[in-house]
Amino acid sequence: MSQQGPILVVSTARRPSFAATLDLAKLFPVVETEWADAVRAVEQVQPAAVLADTSDTDAAGLAELAARAAARQPYLPLIAVDPRLPHPDNVIPFFQTQTSHPQGGSDRLVARLRAALRVRSLHATVMRRRLVPATSMALSHIDPARDATVLLIGRGGAYPTLSVALGERTGVVGALSIEAAAKHLNVRDIDGIVLGEGFSPRVVDAFLTVLTEDARFRNLPVVVTANNLAPAYDLPNLEIVSDDATLVVAAALPLIRQHAFEAHLSRTLKAIDADGLIDARTGLLTREAFERDFASAIYQTQQRGGGLSVARFAFDPEHPRAQFDGARIISRLMRQMDFGAAQQDGSVVVVFAETDLKTAHTIARRLSSVMRHTSHGTRDARSEPAVTVATLLPNDSAKSLRSRLQEEAHRAAS
Repeated sequence: MSQQGPILVVSTARRPSFAATLDLAKLFPVVETEWADAVRAVEQVQPAAVLADTSDTDAAGLAELAARAAARQPYLPLIAVDPRLPHPDNVIPFFQTQTSHPQGGSDRLVARLRAALRVRSLHATVMRRRLVPATSMALSHIDPARDATVLLIGRGGAYPTLSVALGERTGVVGALSIEAAAKHLNVRDIDGIVLGEGFSPRVVDAFLTVLTEDARFRNLPVVVTANNLAPAYDLPNLEIVSDDATLVVAAALPLIRQHAFEAHLSRTLKAIDADGLIDARTGLLTREAFERDFASAIYQTQQRGGGLSVARFAFDPEHPRAQFDGARIISRLMRQMDFGAAQQDGSVVVVFAETDLKTAHTIARRLSSVMRHTSHGTRDARSEPAVTVATLLPNDSAKSLRSRLQEEAHRAAS
């Protein structure tokens, strides 16, 4: 993997063992510096990534280095080895004591570095192709509470505590079984997994093995609270921590945020390929493109015959994150012939092409059922929307169909 710069290793005077691992990997040129010169080295060396040995540094030194890394464009990964908690949000933690990688902790670090460098390369691609200034997109613009969704799997007394702790910082999809978790992974955009207590080592092993073998999930951040895992898992962003909720969130959140940033970059590239007609945050059409396609679809349906229906998904206005979650679910699950857009009033409107009213109701209910499992902030703040559906009549225009859809929504709410 070609990079714009070397890997900067920051440590005390004693050379850390992981620096030798990077040398042996022969993939990245390595430049070493001490903590006193770390900030200056970032500017002079212009590294592709920074690996910091935090065993002998103070919080102020790491915070200063993190601030300098955050200001770099494109994304500059900063991986801290065995960091103390708490640490800055853009610091990716790596704990050497974990032995879940096939060749042990050192090769796990190389794998995590490669995963982070892929995000950097994607960011560089977006910066090169984007029409607006590059400064409008950075990791610092990703707010996990707004942009990321975590799959929390578990049973027992620790589950509610983890749910609240994660829900205060990000969106949470809860699953009480591995089977339910697998369904969420197949229909949701998930930015990380927290696997809590309540499962036997055999079940945890089987689940992690499936993640390892599926390219869609291999780079997901996975935090496991079990401490008796013996087999090896080729998951570069896997960490095993205690079931203390504070430690789980501290270990998981930087990796989750990085993944949410990567997902946003991928959607941005799709938006660029679509000449700006796709909203990079939701994956649906922009409102302007939607109105144009909506009018065209009505005209063509009336000319050729057939059916067309429209659904409106109205979300709780006190939880604007719910609209975003719902829009991403719809963009992932709707049929290729359908299209939609997030609206200024907090709703999402979707057009179902060649679809009668009964079928549109069925599709809308299926989409809505997926949304009800996400919570925000508190466990009773849910994403399930109020849904209204209308179908195209012979004399309808885009305006009259939208008005009738709005009337149905008001009638349902009253």
